[in-house]
Amino acid sequence: MTDPVPSHARVVIIGGGVIGCSVAYHLTKLGWTDVVLLERKRLTSGTTWHAAGLIAQLRASNPATRLAKYSADLYAKLEEETGIATGVRQNGSVSVALNEARREELLRTASMARAFGVEVSELTPDQVGEKYPHINLEGVTGGVWLPGDGQGDPANIALALAKGARQKGAKILENTRVIGIDTDHRTASAVHWSGSDGQGKITCDHVVNCGGMWAHEVGQMAGVNVPLHACEHFYIVTEAIPDLTRLPVLRVPDECAYYKEDAGKILLGAFEPVSKPWGMNGIPESFEFDQLPEDFDHFEPILEKAIERLPMLANAGIHTFFNGPESFTPDDAYHLGPSPEVPNLWVAAGFNSIGIQSAGGAGMALAQWMQDGEMPFDLVDVDVARNQTFQRNRRYLKERASETLGLLYADHWPYRQKATARGIRRSPFHAQLADLGAVFGEFAGWERANWFAFPGEPRQYEYSWGKQNWFGNAAHEHGLIRNGCGFYDMSSFGKIKIDGLHAEAFLNRVCGGDMSVPNGKIVYTQMLNSRAGIEADVTVTRLSEFSYLMVTPAATLVKDIAWLRRFEDPDDAVFITDITAGEAVLAVMGPKSREVLQSISPADFSNEAFPFGTARDIDIGLGLARAHRVSYVGELGWEIYIPSDMAAHVMETLIEAETGARPVGLHTMDNCRIERAFRHMGHDITPEDHVVEAGLGFAVKVNKKADFNGRNAVLRKREEGLKRRMLQFRMNDPDVMLYHNEPIVRDGRIVGHIASGAYGHTLGGAIGLGYVPCEGQSVEDCLSSPYEIEVAGRRHSADVSFRPMYDPTGERLKM
Repeated sequence: MTDPVPSHARVVIIGGGVIGCSVAYHLTKLGWTDVVLLERKRLTSGTTWHAAGLIAQLRASNPATRLAKYSADLYAKLEEETGIATGVRQNGSVSVALNEARREELLRTASMARAFGVEVSELTPDQVGEKYPHINLEGVTGGVWLPGDGQGDPANIALALAKGARQKGAKILENTRVIGIDTDHRTASAVHWSGSDGQGKITCDHVVNCGGMWAHEVGQMAGVNVPLHACEHFYIVTEAIPDLTRLPVLRVPDECAYYKEDAGKILLGAFEPVSKPWGMNGIPESFEFDQLPEDFDHFEPILEKAIERLPMLANAGIHTFFNGPESFTPDDAYHLGPSPEVPNLWVAAGFNSIGIQSAGGAGMALAQWMQDGEMPFDLVDVDVARNQTFQRNRRYLKERASETLGLLYADHWPYRQKATARGIRRSPFHAQLADLGAVFGEFAGWERANWFAFPGEPRQYEYSWGKQNWFGNAAHEHGLIRNGCGFYDMSSFGKIKIDGLHAEAFLNRVCGGDMSVPNGKIVYTQMLNSRAGIEADVTVTRLSEFSYLMVTPAATLVKDIAWLRRFEDPDDAVFITDITAGEAVLAVMGPKSREVLQSISPADFSNEAFPFGTARDIDIGLGLARAHRVSYVGELGWEIYIPSDMAAHVMETLIEAETGARPVGLHTMDNCRIERAFRHMGHDITPEDHVVEAGLGFAVKVNKKADFNGRNAVLRKREEGLKRRMLQFRMNDPDVMLYHNEPIVRDGRIVGHIASGAYGHTLGGAIGLGYVPCEGQSVEDCLSSPYEIEVAGRRHSADVSFRPMYDPTGERLKM
């Protein structure tokens, strides 16, 4: 007998795939008994039932790896807990390279695995053959072995999670479709359902959208942006192969293929470079355990290479040719967390064909997030609030999805740019920068000038793991910033206006810095969580008595606005407005920036009239602007905020003045900032990183009159002492390149990893920032041992410093 649909629940979970079942399971483990899961058809009937069931431990970041390892451990225990066999076996995985570039990637991946505590071994071609004896080794240049990887039965894993949730009080209702969500004042209050017993609604305190490929549609019911799109995903299963023994999972990314042995058969799956988006006109309401039409012509190139790579396939019959839909996001990272539009409507969707290996950890993390009201650790990469509003556009999602599926197995080059769905957001300077030779990259939908080609050079990236084709261009631009004057476009950075009678009190409550400053003063500050982890790294400028401007990275704008609104009080007379598109920003930086600006503006840019950390209105050319004296590159400079309608004129004025100032790209901004050890939000500093351990305690004013979020955690850390601190590293070998996640080695032992890396052209080597343990140690103790950085399996010596290696006293900023 079907359980009746309750009229109220603490939480309603929408979707009965593996992630919905995992969220229900983990909420009940935390003691949430009033949990209801609604599945439109039957459990697992969307995508989970036909997943390949690969369980890999290593992901592209430490937090994602932590979640994947948790999933593997959880699934191994579920059978004993629930009595449902999950088919989990730890048979390891082999990934192979067919060229030197891919071998470099795999070796870097192996180093990253060691930094994250994942067991790994590099393999020679012969060792690849020993691990996987059926492989044709022609063209194989090497590989890696991950013994902790494995595989499982996707449907049974989900059903075991569902049973575990039921055992702890959750109600799981099948054939109950969600048809609407009530929202009021940014709060979800009820879910409307339709089923065999009629229709009704459940009032609730929380809603979780685990709708899989329907999650975009479910989000739209409440005005919530969940950008993803379904794609056709193909695999074949052979007939039984005589005498086939158990094998590890095999991945051959250069041939877009993976192989899984199961019950004496081989499953061959593919992530082809150009995929086939599906469901552009909506997913049929009747969809349940459905397959999509076969397309052998599309799959045939993969199969032909597979038969050469595994010759035994030539004589194996095809038992199943399967084509089923899976959802993919614009950046190949899944969506997790509270939606910025409706904070009590949570999202766990868009798993990009890694749902089985991710769902256990993702469900645990989301449940803890819901319990505590804060991100439990660094989940920035998958935070649903990273998405931009325009990304709900269906044509955009279709075009981008055709690329992102294939990117899973494409070369993961540093600085790789997306090729599809480009040109959506352009600054007012875009056309002028293009005329000057700009090579654009895409970030949060913005076309941004990353570097400038010399006359006659191709305007394109030539990717490699070493110094790419634009290395010399960036070195030239770097020299302009350090020795002359360079200007770059910062229009993509988020600009948030905070106005109102209580704006000062509100910001003092939200930010660690003191906002009780004179008009025109710029405050560098962080917004902290209760643990003093860094939720946002911003500058705030007081424009007038009741008006402030907060500037934040482009990618975190939506998240930061949501964080601000989280602390709004109904009694606050405060208005929060995104004005990003209203002002273009031109950063004019370098020791000659003062004379450059004085040549095009009558304003006084002297230290006396215009000290560091202040802003003032100026005339410039024939127009008006607001100049902010700050710098993210470690040099004298100003950020010029210009009404968008005057931006092109100001750029023309600057170029025609022939001051010697030249355009530089945002790669150069990054190269310069890392020499000065300025932190990068999302890499060096995250919600998991304590503001004091990040070396940013100077920006927190614990003695200001207002209490603020994270204050007690700052005081506690200062009393207890640091457990780790951030250091700066410079590679002694000028040809070694750092990007991120390379292991930090102290006294022969891995103690951390590089959080962000870039080349320091002034310092003469690659520069990295990273945390190292320091409990009970002084700075001198931390610096007393020799350090190495492991890159692609080899350890290289590095200089280390607590203070910035470039201009440690900050004199050049204030010259």
